[in-house]
Order: sequence, then C-alpha cells, then structure tokens
Amino acid sequence: MTQSLPRLRLGTRGSPLALWQAHAVRDALVRHHKWAPEAVEVVVIRTTGDAITDRALSQAGGKGLFTKEIEEALLERRIDLAVHSAKDMPTRLPDGLHLVGYLPRADVRDALILREGVALRDLPEGAKVGTASLRREAQLRRLRPDLQVSLLRGNVQTRLNKVESGEFDATLLALAGLTRLGMADRVSSVLETGDFLPAVGQGAVAIETRQRDLAVDSLIVPVICPATGLALRVERAYLGELDGSCRTPIAGHAQVVGNEIRFRGAVLSPDGTQYYEIVRHGPLNRALELGIAAGHEMRAMVPPDLLPHVAH
Repeated sequence: MTQSLPRLRLGTRGSPLALWQAHAVRDALVRHHKWAPEAVEVVVIRTTGDAITDRALSQAGGKGLFTKEIEEALLERRIDLAVHSAKDMPTRLPDGLHLVGYLPRADVRDALILREGVALRDLPEGAKVGTASLRREAQLRRLRPDLQVSLLRGNVQTRLNKVESGEFDATLLALAGLTRLGMADRVSSVLETGDFLPAVGQGAVAIETRQRDLAVDSLIVPVICPATGLALRVERAYLGELDGSCRTPIAGHAQVVGNEIRFRGAVLSPDGTQYYEIVRHGPLNRALELGIAAGHEMRAMVPPDLLPHVAH
C-alpha cells in the first residue's frame, strides 16, 4: 500500500477505551508498514450497546449489541477492518466475516475500585457494589454473599465517578482497560485469577475483516500476536459450546506456556452459590479441539437450568 492509494478505514465504537484500542491497531500498522498516520482512517460507529444504559446487556440481546452496526459497515464495505474488545465478540460471527487476529494480550485480571479501603474484605456488610457483568456479579456473590450488587452501566469514567460520588461503595473493571486509559492509580486491589476468573477474551483487542479479503488481511497479519490467537481460539471454542450469550455467568482463561496451552474455565449460578470448574491442557496444535472438549465436559457437568439455551 502506498500513500497515493485510498486510506485503510478502521471501524470502532466511540468510547475512550474503544478509541484507545483502535489507535493501538492503527499505530501498530503505521509502525510496521512505515506509513504516515493518515494512512489509516479511524471511523467511529455508534452501536446499539452504546445507546442502552438502563439495563444489563443480557436483558437487551447480549454481546452482539456492541458489534452489530460495525459489522454491517464492514459487510457493506464502508470500512476495511473493525476493532473490538475481544470479550464483546459473539462466538458466532456474521457470514462473510472472520477474526484475523489480536494484538498482544494485556493483563486479564479484574480490578476492584473501592470508595474506602483497599481490598474486598474492607467492604462493610451490605455494601453496594455496581457492575453490569453477570460473571463479575456471580463471582462477587460467591466470595461475599452479604454484598448488595446492583446494575452499573456506562463507560469507565462514568462508573468511577459513581463510586467517587458515593452512589456505589465499589465497582469492578478490567485492569487492562484502566491501564490503557491511564487510570491504573484508581485501582484499590487486583483480583487474582485463582479466585476471580476473567471473561473470555478479556484484555485482548480483536481485529475483524471480511473473509477472503486477502489484501487487507496481508496488511494486518504482521502485527497480530500468535500466542494470543491460540489462547482466544481455546476460550472462544469453549464459550461457543456453552452458548455464551451473556445469560449465564461464564468465565475462562487460556495461556500459552512453553509448548502447551493451559485452560481454566468456570460456570456459576447467578447468585454464586453453584460453581463448576474445569482445568485442561494440551498441545498448541490442538487449541480448537481443547476448547471444544472443555466446553463439552463443562456442559455435561452443569445442571441444565444454568445453561437453558444449550441442548444437553
């Protein structure tokens, strides 16, 4: 690609974190190909998920709410690639689209932001914690069933402001997002994955393109991270076997360690009283099979009422 050709058009949501992700992809492309920054145009697209702030996404239609309009723009060739938070991506993509890869993954852990104190144990009995995530809510209730957990939607700054103002005593956010926005100093404590498993895809920036658009894919492949791609292949395959529509608290995390992939997944009841966990490992060239097998095993283990949308 030369500067005389049309610019590469990159579609993204307009939140501060989404824009950080979009510019990270743009900057990686610019550095690798030695382009001028103007060679990649960032196109902001408002999604249905951005417009819904009064209820949980699980009640409004699930993960695709943050991707639908961007994917439509991609299919209609109004943009050439789309950048998403990997954890917002449905496991089944529209016909004609695929995930070409991911930037190197950031820290996958969740962070706790308290109005007072530094750790989960510092919250007084009955304290009000805000989150929009069923996974975070269920794991929080499992560790602290005495807490009052309420819906808190909005971008990162909105959620932080509601804790600071006293409307909530605490909230939970992805450490990666806070770090990317320069807000890591707002973190009271980091929740270790041994107690608090992340969402599938957490910390990863996904790049979506049209299938068979080899010209665009060839430009993107040099900046993607193969290890992150393998880990996400496991996690997304696992989630796909469990429906993963945001209606059930599901967590999962895969890592490449040496010559193998290690995976740990969990399914919880919404109130946190039921907890099912699976741990598996396998060779790098069996990532997809590992994720599918883990999902099958978890599905057989979990009571049907926790996965009502999955055939048992």
